[in-house]
Amino acid sequence: QVRLVESGGGLVQAGGSLRLSCAASGFTFSNYAMTWYRQAPGKERELVARITWSGDSTFYAGSVKGRFTISRDKAKNTVYLQMNSLKPEDTAVYYCNTRIGVYDSWGQGTQVTVSS
Repeated sequence: QVRLVESGGGLVQAGGSLRLSCAASGFTFSNYAMTWYRQAPGKERELVARITWSGDSTFYAGSVKGRFTISRDKAKNTVYLQMNSLKPEDTAVYYCNTRIGVYDSWGQGTQVTVSS
């Protein structure tokens, strides 16, 4: 059974940094792309960053490019999201995702709140 567990969220001032982690289990982690999404109150869930199964290629939403970095550690079955220069508009619940075949799996989310 696929399990994704996010951690690392919290309250930070604008301009600060946080590193989110997503521990994966129940599947062959090194075979699948991993994605971070976020959902702010009253808004739709949006893709933040994605990393390929190999880790060789990444994609970022325009709003976070240059500030966020996604990475993965295959030995630890963990994907990370380093978030720098945080802005109040980055406030959201951040979710880890993977798609295996036609099935999407999600973690429970971790809250990130950026104060101005």
